[in-house]
Amino acid sequence: MSAPGSGPATAVPGARRRPTRHLVRVVTAVAGCLAVLAAAVVAGVHTLGREPTVTLLANWTGPDARHFRDRVIAPFEHAHHIHVDYQGSSAESQVLSADMEAGTPPDVVVLTGPGELADYVGRGQLFPVEDLIPEKAFSTSWATPLRGHVYWFPLKADIKSIVWYPKGTTGPQLTQAGKRPEQWCLGMGSGATSGWPGTDWIEDILLQQSGPRVYQRWARGLLPWQSKEVERAWRTWKDLVGAGGSRDLVARALKTDYQDASQLVAQRPRQCMLEHQASFVRTYGPWKDAHGVYQPSSRLIPGARSRNTWEVSGDLVALLHDTPQARQLISHLASTDAQQAWNASESGFSVDSAARPAAGSADWHRSLAGALLNREAVRCFDASDAMPPAVRDAFAQATIDFLADPRDLGGLLKNLDSLRSDEELTWLPSVCDRGT
Repeated sequence: MSAPGSGPATAVPGARRRPTRHLVRVVTAVAGCLAVLAAAVVAGVHTLGREPTVTLLANWTGPDARHFRDRVIAPFEHAHHIHVDYQGSSAESQVLSADMEAGTPPDVVVLTGPGELADYVGRGQLFPVEDLIPEKAFSTSWATPLRGHVYWFPLKADIKSIVWYPKGTTGPQLTQAGKRPEQWCLGMGSGATSGWPGTDWIEDILLQQSGPRVYQRWARGLLPWQSKEVERAWRTWKDLVGAGGSRDLVARALKTDYQDASQLVAQRPRQCMLEHQASFVRTYGPWKDAHGVYQPSSRLIPGARSRNTWEVSGDLVALLHDTPQARQLISHLASTDAQQAWNASESGFSVDSAARPAAGSADWHRSLAGALLNREAVRCFDASDAMPPAVRDAFAQATIDFLADPRDLGGLLKNLDSLRSDEELTWLPSVCDRGT
């Protein structure tokens, strides 16, 4: 190929040009760089191969997962040079169960159910973590002693005994809406765990009507489902949300996923204006747009007599493989720095006694954080989460059945009592406490 602006090149058989000194220097330099680069790549591969790894399973996906990675996990990896292999799944209980059966469980797990964790303790599959938690960081309803040890602690918490409504709603409007079933935004769907919004309702009604002592006896399997207090809670829920009433209303609740229930607030005309849901729902778009504010649920539940009493839930950390790297991760997750990372955004709360909301947090976020840490408040863990998995799952299904047809409440409660009597189930020693 001829160079631009030149004539044809003439090839001379047998002739060979000698490279210039400049070309020799360039080739030598490039070869040296490639050798250094190759050595660096090999070293890097070797380093990655030796880098300790901890596997972690939790239920956070989307923005919560990103927040967890950026604010909680990344500082740990940077400080300890330990890689965290994170898996987030909305069906983590099913994923964990399958992993356990296959003999490949994660090193660390974060579950919402202390009852489920207690079941794993009963099988000898969890390791104690009390020596990895700062002393007096968490109260006993969050880090519950079981068989002489503590096997879990909370990383993220939410408060449940609240009702959201649009800012600007007057007191009389709120009272009137609370008496109209169609004004309650309710979605019962949640994939494999559908029904839990109904269990939240019944738990909170029982807590507000009958108080923490009755609630705790029931959540520990000591109070029959057929007791008058529990039956009253179910019937109160029926009247509030219209169980067995309007076909359209019941179908709306049964066909709507819990995360979509708040979309009804955003519709014009508005389809509902009240939602009995945990603190996390305030971060959803419709409630942001409506500048949602909350009332304690006790102000809208008929017959409520409890005050400053809250149902709470949490994402609980537990140790499945007792390795040095996993213990380091557990210690990090229990630290005030990691706990504070949740309070740095509005995606959740910490109940570490030393953690506080970030400066500039919204009023609703600061006030709910105060309720979670208030020494005078009574906090009771989500009862269905605290129950053995078999009872929890049957409870969730029963709320779906009851919402569709409440006429056989006696049969539903009798069935739940038959499950409660199983002597092989592991029940928690406590679910309520006062103060931190």
